[in-house]
Amino acid sequence: MSTHDHERQRGTLYAFAAYGVWGVFPLYFHALKPAGAWEILSHRIVWTFAFCLVILGVRRDWAWIRQVTARPRLAGGITVAALLIAVNWVVYVAAVLMGRTHEAALGYFLNPLVTVALGVVVLGERLRTLQWVAVGVGAAAGLYLAVAAGEVPWMSLALAFSFGLYGLVKKKVGASLGAMHSLMAETAVLTPIAMVLLAVLTARGATTLTTDGSLHTALLLSAGIVTAIPLLFFAAAARRVPLTTIGLVQFMTPVMQLIIGVVLLHEHMSSARWIGFGIVWIALLILSFDMLTNRPGRDRTDLTDHPA
Repeated sequence: MSTHDHERQRGTLYAFAAYGVWGVFPLYFHALKPAGAWEILSHRIVWTFAFCLVILGVRRDWAWIRQVTARPRLAGGITVAALLIAVNWVVYVAAVLMGRTHEAALGYFLNPLVTVALGVVVLGERLRTLQWVAVGVGAAAGLYLAVAAGEVPWMSLALAFSFGLYGLVKKKVGASLGAMHSLMAETAVLTPIAMVLLAVLTARGATTLTTDGSLHTALLLSAGIVTAIPLLFFAAAARRVPLTTIGLVQFMTPVMQLIIGVVLLHEHMSSARWIGFGIVWIALLILSFDMLTNRPGRDRTDLTDHPA
């Protein structure tokens, strides 16, 4: 086996590891009960920032900070991206805690379609025929689910659009920071807000860090490692394999989320919801086929941003 083939094989394994870890996130967040979504969000931000601080401190990797502070547009983009990913995180955790993991899975199934649509609306990109068909089928699925359920699937749409906009902002400011640097910068923006949230929750007696046993405490404190590790796997994969490969592997995450929600967490899925999911899957099959048959244009439908 050549060195190139070996690296691609390693990259594929890293991709499966990253999306596999993200796929089992519902089990982790479900295990954090009785902590609420805001407490989990706050701990996730604070301990992710602390983890990045330790890793970069050991590596003495601080030169990139000057790049951020010297470029107001980059700093502003990081701030907006941080707020968007915070929205994504808290909605995702809330969905799991409320027994609606399947809605979170739907959000991540819809995300590639939303990303493509944002490329047209915001960036003025031109879509190929199959891409238009995929977006149209995805929109029909959302409309069907809203009518069938009698309500807009707001959690799914919030996840899809917050993450789609997050990717858009990152694209607009330029992918000039590595995975660890980007995570460090974004959590640095959010950490003061998270500390205030924790202070408010503590004052209200609504925190669980020290009240629900040592295992619960350890799980909350490990939020930083749990957040950072799949991101590092993803970064390693992205350097070694084509975007098309990662774009296809990413669909294992919402599939795993859906299976965990329905099979392990015993969430109810009506027949109407299954039909809605089926329509979304048709849209994704069309989009994937287009991506595989038009590899030179794949950057326009980059589906490789990491999920929650």
